[in-house]
Amino acid sequence: MNKLIKKVTAVALSALMIGGCFAGCSSSTTDDTTAPSAEAAKKEYTIGICQLVQHDALDAATKGFMDKLTALGEENGVKFNFVEKNAAGDSATCATITNGFVGDGVDLIMANATPALQAAMTNTTEIPIVATSVTDFATALEIADWNGSTGINVTGTSDLAPLADQAAMFKDLCPDAKTIGILYCSGEPNSVYQAKVVTEELTKLGYEVKEFTAADSNDIASVTQTACDSCDALYIPTDNTMASATGTIEPITSAAKIPVIAGEEGICKGCGVATLSISYYSIGEGAGQMAYDILVNGQDPATMEIQFAKDLTNKYVADRAEALGITVPDTYEAIDMTPAE
Repeated sequence: MNKLIKKVTAVALSALMIGGCFAGCSSSTTDDTTAPSAEAAKKEYTIGICQLVQHDALDAATKGFMDKLTALGEENGVKFNFVEKNAAGDSATCATITNGFVGDGVDLIMANATPALQAAMTNTTEIPIVATSVTDFATALEIADWNGSTGINVTGTSDLAPLADQAAMFKDLCPDAKTIGILYCSGEPNSVYQAKVVTEELTKLGYEVKEFTAADSNDIASVTQTACDSCDALYIPTDNTMASATGTIEPITSAAKIPVIAGEEGICKGCGVATLSISYYSIGEGAGQMAYDILVNGQDPATMEIQFAKDLTNKYVADRAEALGITVPDTYEAIDMTPAE
């Protein structure tokens, strides 16, 4: 601009400045209408991932989330940096991890499992939170007037499978059973929710239902043994504490010859005979798409409806079914029990 001033007369400069003013105003109006926001125009984002505990289901959800975002980023020239933290099953550690993410100013928090979501929500009302592996968001967030979205800085994907259909599996696989035990951790709100619903469904089917709860992993062996002594079959919901302790549960249920219907495939592989399971990788992918829409496309998590798994499959563990003398319907798919490399 200084060179231009030296080359024009005062009159020409005045005219140029006036014309420039109108041109500048016109350009500004157009930009406000058509250009993306400064946030949407960013090409690099940092996402903090808080996973409650390491087990197959949650691991698959985290992988699906990262894979989906990475693929979308490569397609659209956007880079996503992931900071992964695992709380080793401790809710207090979830709080520490998510508080650290807030202090670091991450662009988004991915909360994998209910305690991770609750910790993240407590620590920030500003940073978007996308949760996955949460059974019932209304329960987790204590929202009484649930309408499908949270109304706050939270959205995500649920791991809820049709609980009535899971209860009906006992008719398929354990036709002679009379008493069903539900085994879960009393400290997981979504497990409490599932136990309530499944109890109602099993009662409708004519079963006597007993609940057996463990406060933490230290109680699981004794509680499982008590359940096996009192019941003909067991149901374990999508419970993170139980999922991390299938190595403790399986020897007890196998010795007692008690079949276990599980809420998801990881628990079924560890100690169950059958499940009606979702794909945790798929709900992780769904959460990844939601995170992309928030960060890059400017969507508001408060108004984004919680998403549910679409593909569900009845699966079974062939060796355990055979050992228990269970005839599995042809519509069930055998789980590949080959150890991961």
